[in-house]
Amino acid sequence: MNNFVKWAEFKANTLIYGAGVGGQELLQHLRNKGEYLVVGFIDDDPSLHGQEVMGVMVHHPECIGELLQTHQASMIIVAIPSLLEARKYEIYGLLDRFEVQILTLPNLTDILLGRASTAQTSLISPEYLLDRPSVKPMGDLLSKNITGKTVLVTGGGGSIGSELARQIVQLNPKHLIILEVSEYALYNIESELLVLSDVPVTAMIGSVLDETKLQQIFSQYQVDTVYHAAAYKHVPMVEKNPFVGVINNFIGTLNCVKLAVANSVHTFVLISTDKAVRPTNVMGCSKRLSELICQAMATAQSKTTISMVRFGNVLGSSGSVIPLFTKQIQEGGPITVTHPDITRYFMTIPEASQLVIQAGAMAAGGDVFLLDMGNPVKIRDLALRMIKLSGLQPKSDKNPLGIEIVYTGLRPGEKLYEELLIAGDNLEQTQHPRIIKAHERQFSLEELDNLKQGIMSAYANNDVAWLIEQLVYFVEGYKKSDLAKSY
Repeated sequence: MNNFVKWAEFKANTLIYGAGVGGQELLQHLRNKGEYLVVGFIDDDPSLHGQEVMGVMVHHPECIGELLQTHQASMIIVAIPSLLEARKYEIYGLLDRFEVQILTLPNLTDILLGRASTAQTSLISPEYLLDRPSVKPMGDLLSKNITGKTVLVTGGGGSIGSELARQIVQLNPKHLIILEVSEYALYNIESELLVLSDVPVTAMIGSVLDETKLQQIFSQYQVDTVYHAAAYKHVPMVEKNPFVGVINNFIGTLNCVKLAVANSVHTFVLISTDKAVRPTNVMGCSKRLSELICQAMATAQSKTTISMVRFGNVLGSSGSVIPLFTKQIQEGGPITVTHPDITRYFMTIPEASQLVIQAGAMAAGGDVFLLDMGNPVKIRDLALRMIKLSGLQPKSDKNPLGIEIVYTGLRPGEKLYEELLIAGDNLEQTQHPRIIKAHERQFSLEELDNLKQGIMSAYANNDVAWLIEQLVYFVEGYKKSDLAKSY
């Protein structure tokens, strides 16, 4: 919402796409600033073609290439706040062919609510880098476990947890509780939510490893729904700190789900990852163990409905490639990609959070839900697209001053590609056309309780080799990285 680009950073001949109210207000603002020359409007309305609006000629979209060349324009601003999403994709697809920076106005909702104005603009939102429409939520599923209920989000200051909190307060819960280990992240999301909504929000500093704190929350607030987002997720970092990663992710989940059941919580949803499928890293193993304990608890009882939601990489989240590539482009490059063929499934932060909420509403108990995210995306192609959308070009023999892409090699535990399913033939369609349910192998609660005790004993002795062998036993398809083999 606040990633608006200051006009003073850009001084260029400019085209405005959209000659309506938004485009006209933008033109007036640019004229008042006196720093930009608008050389033409582009508009889809044939009745405007060849006409002047505020002294600026309106052209057909087919004229963009000619206008850019004639006027040496280096920026196009899409100034249609009410534009439907499908048409946005068409327009961005059209503009993507040109060597020009593309900016956009805030959406109509933000303008009407006073959160933005037509004098502000931003780089294109991450969802338009996916080259597919976003997955639309179903309203009844969003509200089922939230409206009028007391909701707990663990890890509520993180990328996914904070977006969950934003979505939740818009669905009118009785009370939202956020548990977050980072004081700074907790302060930020609490401050934001107090502006967004008048829903009661309780922000609590604490770790999911603190069973006393968890029990106090469940006892005091009579929680109805838990979204468990607290986790370490950085693959190389967890690979270098395997005990800490497994203890936080697996045992933290075990603590949360057991206490949720003991306190008669109605719904418990684990946020998981495609890296839990045949993992090549400890982080992925720790998330698969988290799934296994949730499946075991779901089998062992029936009063709490427990489910897991598995999704791919989240565009714009902390640690994702989008903020990194943006920074590298702003610095003039190079962009660092680990391998030219590396691919990932991607979704946006709102898609991820809405999937979590909707899947929890469909759960029967022990379910693993997946989002149909379309085809995987090559990271190299994503980098090239970001370079072009910034109005720049990749380095080549013809363009030696362009942004260079450097391949740094796969990191410890990193895969060339990710998978969403452990087995490919165990799918079940749900009532949401883009959400799928999987059925996968389980372990007993007793086995996983014993694993917890073993992990804590091995941790005391720093026996990493034992931990790695347990991951091999419990996590189907785990392939150890060279670093894991060295322990």
